Amino acid sequence: MTMKPSNNIWIRRQQCPCGDWKCYVKYEGDDQTSVSSQLIKNETTSTSSSSEAVFMPYVGQIFKTDEDAFEYYSNFARKNGFSIRKARSTESQNLGIYRRDFVCYRSGFNQPRKKANVEHPRDRKSVRCGCDAKLYLTKEIVNSVTQWYISQFSNVHNHELLEDDQVRLLPAYRKIQEADQERILLLSKAGFPVNRIVKVLELEKGVQPGQLPFIEKDVRNFVRTCKKSVQENDALLTEKRENDTLEFLEACKAMAERDADFVYDYTTDENSKVENISWSYADSVRAYTVFGDVVTFDTTYRSITYGLLLGVWFGIDNHGKPVFLGCALLQDESLNSFAWALQTFLRFMRGRCPQTVLTDIDSSLRDAIARELPDTKHVICSWHVHSKLSSWFMPSLGSQYEEFKAEFDMLCHLEGIEEFEHQWNHLVARFGLASDKHIALLFSYRTSWPLSYIRSYFLARSMTAEFYQSLDEFFKRILSGQTCLQLFFEQVWFAADLRNRSKEALQYMHTKTCLPIEENARSILTPYAFNALQHEIVQSMQYATTELANGSYLVRHYKKMEGEYLVIWISQDEQIHCSCKEFEHSGILCRHCLRVLTVKNYFEIPEKYILFRWRLESSLVALEDQNGQCNSDEYAQVFHSLAATLLTESLFTKERFNHVHRELTRLLEHVRNMPVSNEFASNMAANNISES
Repeated sequence: MTMKPSNNIWIRRQQCPCGDWKCYVKYEGDDQTSVSSQLIKNETTSTSSSSEAVFMPYVGQIFKTDEDAFEYYSNFARKNGFSIRKARSTESQNLGIYRRDFVCYRSGFNQPRKKANVEHPRDRKSVRCGCDAKLYLTKEIVNSVTQWYISQFSNVHNHELLEDDQVRLLPAYRKIQEADQERILLLSKAGFPVNRIVKVLELEKGVQPGQLPFIEKDVRNFVRTCKKSVQENDALLTEKRENDTLEFLEACKAMAERDADFVYDYTTDENSKVENISWSYADSVRAYTVFGDVVTFDTTYRSITYGLLLGVWFGIDNHGKPVFLGCALLQDESLNSFAWALQTFLRFMRGRCPQTVLTDIDSSLRDAIARELPDTKHVICSWHVHSKLSSWFMPSLGSQYEEFKAEFDMLCHLEGIEEFEHQWNHLVARFGLASDKHIALLFSYRTSWPLSYIRSYFLARSMTAEFYQSLDEFFKRILSGQTCLQLFFEQVWFAADLRNRSKEALQYMHTKTCLPIEENARSILTPYAFNALQHEIVQSMQYATTELANGSYLVRHYKKMEGEYLVIWISQDEQIHCSCKEFEHSGILCRHCLRVLTVKNYFEIPEKYILFRWRLESSLVALEDQNGQCNSDEYAQVFHSLAATLLTESLFTKERFNHVHRELTRLLEHVRNMPVSNEFASNMAANNISES
């Protein structure tokens, strides 16, 4: 088999951040992994189901072809703990091959070979022991139709038969499929030793160690056999990398000529070959001026074809959607490469540093951020932490893993640092993880990922599951189907271009309270931000306040006796601060502050507490139907008034109520069956938001 250097294959970074080169990460929620795992399960299921349908062969049994008979006997053999091989075949001038002999893999005896003239020849023991198990086929022609029947059969073995977990290791059943062959060659070319290649394949397919349909020896033999092919393709692959990189730079130059605001940079080694490349677009630089307060630097993927690490910068806009800010292709994961990426990104963004940067766990990246962004808060995204938990702890905890994960999730959301560290020690002791290297790794990064440590860091709601689903969709768009770097560059450009983003529909936002604060916020905030604030407004109505002597307030839930919050109110310049730090964390006022503002008879939220980044006016893409909100308000007022009158009139007697209920039910069914015009549907479909 020859390698196909035209394929550009992207994989998740699988080396564990613990530093142990033998340790790899299988990510939770990885579609590719789950699909591969499902394929393995399907293959296993189909194999087992087909073998269960195989009964013991018998003399006179008929098959259409000799290959059908061999497959049938092979399935029977695998189910019963042995394998078979093709022995003698007999042919005639008229019939061609008319007899096939299939025998047990231990049939016959090994014939001594002439030893090579070497000092220490290998003396291999033969597995053949004269086993007499066999199946002989004979061809016949009946009514001009060729068929094969079993003329002799014996199932008597003179050796022990193997168990299921042993029979799969027989050479006859150890197969490396073509897809796996290509993967093995690519990983081998990337410098992976054979034992690491096997580990990677196990992780990708979601199988336990030792459960691949082949063993390490098979991989080693395959790599050795294909070594010549790999060497022959090495020059082709090297040439492809150099040519594609040069084409990529030409594409950047052409883009810069078309768009003066497009920016890019690259570095070269001592041989003038490109090492690192980074670029950004005019829309991205403009978006950064509004949404550059919190950025995510995602380094999840790398290209094993080009040997490059992909790093993508994202912001989060006022609709909770990812905004592409920049991209980098790095030669490695070293401190210098990451430092160059950070320096270049800041230069693209005209020197303005973000308040917070979110990344995966990586010691080199952490050191680079500390050096290049000393005033920026560094946060390890909770999604990256949780995605590694099963790979880290499921093998050692087994059935206890789900319980461990539940307690770990609770631990992540504790608000106090002392409480976190106390519960952490309890968790480690309870599950016997004191010497676990991954627990030690997480604890060493504790100032960057648990809520108790980062609750005062501004994150702008960029650690929600919805946001990371959107990031995953972005990567699926740019990493699928490309065959070269230039096409990858074009796909990134298309995905990043704001003109290709769908316009955000201005949804009708129901009010859920009678508070003027809610009505005021609805006219200013995007639906995404308003929904978050509205949830806090609704919850604020369940809190009681106690004014302190200094003008501050203690705010407590009316049912919960523990968990009171201190809200500091400074009336001179309308400053309000809560001990929960929600505003500092998300840019949305918390329920405790909103409760105090209500007590203070505020009908509008102070201007400084409605951040520009969450306002309608900060949208990068024009909103659809700017008059839709007013129209929807008019419709809502009409229906509310009519419904209130109808309710009052229907409650006088039971007969009235039954009549109204019956007629409304009939009316609702009639309205649902009425056709809706496209124009009206587009304006109102998004407005039908549940208040649940």
